[in-house]
Amino acid sequence: MRLDGVLFFPVTPFGADGELAEAVLARHVADGVAAGAGGVFTACGTGEFNALDLDEYTRAVATSVAAAAGRVPVFSGAGGTLPAAKAIARAAAAQGADGLLLMPPYLVSGPMPGLVRYVREVAEAGGLPVIIYQRGTARFTPAAVAELAQVPNVVGFKDGLGDFDLLQRIILTVRRSTGKEFTFFNGLPTAELTVSAYRGIGVSLYSSAVFAFAPEIALAFHKAVTGGDEVLVQRLLTDFYLPLVDLRDLVPGYAVSLVKAGVRLRGLDVGGVRAPLMDPAPEHLAALERLIATGLDIAGA
Repeated sequence: MRLDGVLFFPVTPFGADGELAEAVLARHVADGVAAGAGGVFTACGTGEFNALDLDEYTRAVATSVAAAAGRVPVFSGAGGTLPAAKAIARAAAAQGADGLLLMPPYLVSGPMPGLVRYVREVAEAGGLPVIIYQRGTARFTPAAVAELAQVPNVVGFKDGLGDFDLLQRIILTVRRSTGKEFTFFNGLPTAELTVSAYRGIGVSLYSSAVFAFAPEIALAFHKAVTGGDEVLVQRLLTDFYLPLVDLRDLVPGYAVSLVKAGVRLRGLDVGGVRAPLMDPAPEHLAALERLIATGLDIAGA
């Protein structure tokens, strides 16, 4: 179940009737795995976890597991209220998921012991390997992560804050307190922009939203980073990723909406996003199309 390479976060397709389009999701996941994904994270943030009911979530996980066909690990999202997160964890286990990405509880902020208890209870409910996602209302202390690392099925930590001082202290504290393998990875939006910084503290694994709509670009970037091709890294960062981030930051929710629009632009009809997200405005869609063409040209695809 080792994660490696570029981590793929598929979108969740909806049909013209607004319902989950399972056949389209199966193709999306299968295409991503065939392209070279190192792991699939289905029904997570990019997959509009927040907008799915339990039945849709269950079908999305089952579809993704079947499409991946054991070639790479399949993790699925969990989070929200404690009862909902537990039910989701059990559903993911029943559908054959390899693990969970545990996102923050919604709205409320609790003290650190309460957050630790939340992770423990969800991990126990599903029995699956759990990766903790640090962002929003879930900001962990080094001691808390070290405590959770002792839980047998808590196996990793995804950082969505970008606080490198805190993350370095978490990494060192966890490694000092446990001898088990524990995975850390960069989970910032458009993570490629901060890959070099994370690699500086020993975190080489990252999630790639771009992989969902342009795996050629995402893989070219990964190959350049790991192969030391700094010229290509800087070209892609300057001419593709930086403008993409500027576009993403124009409207709240574009971190998901633009990805889904990008998948549509590349020829797979995955439908639009659900409220409270909004699909990109026509001028932003045109800008995204130009950016994809630029990125593909730089990547030589």
